[in-house]
Amino acid sequence: MRRGTNLPAIGGYNRTVVLDAIRRATDGASRSEVAERTGLSAQTVTNVARRLIDEGLVREGGTVIRGPGKPRTLLHLVAAGRLAVGVHVDPAVITAVLLDLEGAVLRHASSPTPSASRPDDVVALVARLVDGLIRDAGVDRSAVLGVGIAAPGPIDVAEGLVLDPPMLPRWRHVPLRSALATATGLPVLLEKDVTAAAVAELWFGDGGRRNLAFVYYGTGFGTGLVLGGEPVRGASSNAGDAGHIMVASRGRRCTCGRIGCVGELITPHALVRQAVEGGALAPGAVSDAALAEAAASGDAVDMRLIGEAFHALAARADAEDGPARRIVRAAARHLAHAVVIQVNLLDLDEVVCGGPFWQPISRVVLELLPEEVRRSPALIAKHPVRIVESAIGDDVAAVGAACLVLDNAFSPRPSAMLIRP
Repeated sequence: MRRGTNLPAIGGYNRTVVLDAIRRATDGASRSEVAERTGLSAQTVTNVARRLIDEGLVREGGTVIRGPGKPRTLLHLVAAGRLAVGVHVDPAVITAVLLDLEGAVLRHASSPTPSASRPDDVVALVARLVDGLIRDAGVDRSAVLGVGIAAPGPIDVAEGLVLDPPMLPRWRHVPLRSALATATGLPVLLEKDVTAAAVAELWFGDGGRRNLAFVYYGTGFGTGLVLGGEPVRGASSNAGDAGHIMVASRGRRCTCGRIGCVGELITPHALVRQAVEGGALAPGAVSDAALAEAAASGDAVDMRLIGEAFHALAARADAEDGPARRIVRAAARHLAHAVVIQVNLLDLDEVVCGGPFWQPISRVVLELLPEEVRRSPALIAKHPVRIVESAIGDDVAAVGAACLVLDNAFSPRPSAMLIRP
């Protein structure tokens, strides 16, 4: 937990420190407990708490007796005091969620990404989803702090641009942040999808998660990283492009020109292609259009058709179908190789798996992945490595994007104390 300061010039930072302390106290906290946890003086906490109550972010309720003296009034977070929207733009599906201050998902909506994925069509769809969430929840729009967008990279956070993402052929330097701000009338934050997913895991964790990799399995493959309890963004906020980690000496040539990139071996499109070529998916199992799309290449692939074939393949693997199961298990081994490289490089102790296409293959992969990692001759075993699937579900990137909005408004940041010209 962040510690506060009693200097009057940075009361805004103290406000976030106090609010964060109250948010983490699930049963409420007295003013003296908040002071003890934050290092602030009792008077500072009293002043800040009064302002938070006036703003509708905190309420008083109940008392607690600890030690001598009169009972102490508890402070509680008003979960609905402010809200945030999170949106995940994936080439296959667009997901939107509305979160309260506790991170509870109040409303959820999703829609297939418009065919051909024209940026203007996507912006219009996202704006409709956002408006629908707010309307259906019956909340005042003024309580919505903003919209967080989780987008495939590469992105330019400073300019709010989505630069040149795979599987979105018409997206070249798209000003997504400003376009969506104009369409919704709300402030918008842009984040890379894998980083947003890692932020969601931090937000819902117990505070003890310090060094983890979020293995993101969606249309593409990537890794959201947390080191020292903070998300890793990198010099251009594009950290986590793990799809080009080499894990094999044979296979299909990647778009980067090399052979053996993990993304070319394990993504939904890659698995569907392998299944069609190997006879694990044949006419009658899925539509003719989906079978034909499996052979397509480049960014113009229709991910809705690939998704149809992928779910059929995953169902067969789950049902012990031999050829389908071998394909998914081979992908798990390649994934384990990539995980070991990252665990060794960054000294990680936790790997969390999730994303929009994770659930259909999760059972088969998790039967193999932990043991493959543990037994890998390349693993430098300094400590146990915990491998779990995300408890947040398919919406993890959208939830993380909304958490970023809440973080931006209410989480304590030492940088707020810097004196800038």
